[in-house]
Amino acid sequence: MNNGAGAIFWNLRQFSTLVPTSRTIRLYPLGFSRPKVVYSNWNPGNLLLSDFGNGVQSSARHLFQDALIFKSGENFQTKGIGTETVLTVDRPLCPRRLSFDSKHSLDPDNALKKAAFHHKASSEDVLTKETKPTPVNNKKLSEECSSLSDVLDEFSERPTFPSSNYFSAMWIIAKRMSDDQKRVEKQLMFNHPAFNELCEQMMRESKIMHYDHLLFSLHAMVKLGIPQNTLLVQTLLRVVQERINECDEKCLSVLSAILEAMKPCKNVDVLRAGLRILADQRVWKIERVFTLQALIRCVGRDAPIALKRKLEMKALRELDKFSDLNSQHMFEALAAMNHRSVVLLDECSKMVLGNIHGCPFKVLINILQSCRDLRYHNLDLFKGIADYVATTIDIWKLKQVIFLLILFENLGFRHTDLMDVFMKKVIADPASLNMKSIICILHVYSSLNHFYKCQTSEFQEVMANSLTGYLHNISSENLLNAVCSFCLMNHFPMALINPLLQKDVIKELLIPGDESNAHKLRILAACLKLDIPCHKAIDFDLPPRSTTLYQNVKVADALSSLLGEGYFSKDIQLPHNYHIDFEVRMDINRSQVLPFSDAVTSATDIQRVAVLCVPRSAYCLDLAHPRGFLAMKLRHLKIMGFHVILVHNWEVERLEKKDVITFLKTQLYSTEAFLTADVNLQSTC
Repeated sequence: MNNGAGAIFWNLRQFSTLVPTSRTIRLYPLGFSRPKVVYSNWNPGNLLLSDFGNGVQSSARHLFQDALIFKSGENFQTKGIGTETVLTVDRPLCPRRLSFDSKHSLDPDNALKKAAFHHKASSEDVLTKETKPTPVNNKKLSEECSSLSDVLDEFSERPTFPSSNYFSAMWIIAKRMSDDQKRVEKQLMFNHPAFNELCEQMMRESKIMHYDHLLFSLHAMVKLGIPQNTLLVQTLLRVVQERINECDEKCLSVLSAILEAMKPCKNVDVLRAGLRILADQRVWKIERVFTLQALIRCVGRDAPIALKRKLEMKALRELDKFSDLNSQHMFEALAAMNHRSVVLLDECSKMVLGNIHGCPFKVLINILQSCRDLRYHNLDLFKGIADYVATTIDIWKLKQVIFLLILFENLGFRHTDLMDVFMKKVIADPASLNMKSIICILHVYSSLNHFYKCQTSEFQEVMANSLTGYLHNISSENLLNAVCSFCLMNHFPMALINPLLQKDVIKELLIPGDESNAHKLRILAACLKLDIPCHKAIDFDLPPRSTTLYQNVKVADALSSLLGEGYFSKDIQLPHNYHIDFEVRMDINRSQVLPFSDAVTSATDIQRVAVLCVPRSAYCLDLAHPRGFLAMKLRHLKIMGFHVILVHNWEVERLEKKDVITFLKTQLYSTEAFLTADVNLQSTC
């Protein structure tokens, strides 16, 4: 008898787990909601004296949404069970199966005589089969419904498990819509009466549905624009954390996409840390390149360097599996991780060039942006992209070519053919340019110091005339940017310059703490005094310029050994805010160096030589063509009576002292030394 009573209470404890504390949650889609917990009065002891069968049935329906159906006779009683009870499971609801101990039964006295599991509905189950909802498929649902509200209507009529399919179907439908239609449909979705119910059901099912369904639904929620700080999203993030060990390779890819699309918060940061641990453990088992690239994008810029290198090595091992699409996306993935793998990027560059005609515009933009972020300079890759755009320029929109030129300017890459062809296109159709396009084009051509034979003057006039038409609505800062670009190109349209010479405009541009506008005003002031001597001098009253001097000790030692102390000066500040590293004074025939201590009666008796130590950034990427500011400085130094010797810092660093002395001696005492100042200066027709 004691054993029988023990078995009864054991069974009661098992069924008590099927009746959890009821939890009523009201979700506010656009904000946080507080769960309201209501504790039920269910008592296992009262179950023997009340409706035992109904309690079990209602609890099973609450937990498993009709997946488990209990059938009993009409005279189901708590004692002397003589009827037959059948437990029917038509389909598994989730991977977590309900298990029963074979040693225990519902009736220790064998009152329950038969218990069977039926995988197909029998003739006696006709009513159950007719009332049971048919499982929903997100693809089929997205084909049958034309809007997000239609999906919610379908859910309100026949809610089925899993509810993740409804969110996935809504995201599939939303992807087919335009931006305006998508915005309207999302608002209707939030206001739909069934939306809160769907969210509540999703939270209830999150711990029992398949892990990939959970991730797909969370991904759909993020893409649908459900706010990240809502209870729904945060609850799913916590459940994903708890079940992260269920991740397979497919789930890793989806989880990476989710984290990449979400903003940082505590749950996202914890989940990202867990993903990094999984990536470190399973990186060598990943088979799909797409999954590997998704992981690389997701681990983040602050991931441990050891993990970054491990992912890099895995990618190098899988190079033979790379498709053209994989090679194109590798640039963006490495940029997201902030890891420059030159070997990997070189191999991907070769594959991109091999299929350059199959690269859409967006992919080309992503590749160039990634190269800029990674400071990866591959002249062959840039030249291949520019050649392709130059030969097919007629199929490109004007904005697309401008965007590419801006990225090339950021990289310091000057492709003469592309810039020449685009210049002709602009001259032929200036009406197609708006104000923003004009300013961007001027910046690119002036920064890269590009000129095209006799068409340069025509190009400058066309751009100036086009911009003059926008004087009534252009801001002072944009006008200053355009005028500064014209100054670098040695062109001075007074119709654009005069509005900037007013004191109130200058005061407006001189923002405290902003050195950019002050620097551009200094350029304008220097050009007005040196390039246009007939122009009336204007005092801009600009703040002093703060400069960080580059101490080139190796060049100073070489000049000291070659000329001796007192025969050269260093760190000279010239008028118009120009600075030169070293100055040497020579006779007019350049055969003798003059000491600075000698009194010179006439400036015509000496030749002033400026030695400039220039960094790599002062040149275009090919290191042969000076960029705009250096070209303007060379032009102005020549006007001030200097001949210039350019010393490349990156070359001096790898030379021995004796080689530096030989170079300076050759430049100072040879005729070619004074021709250097004229190299790559702006040419005129």
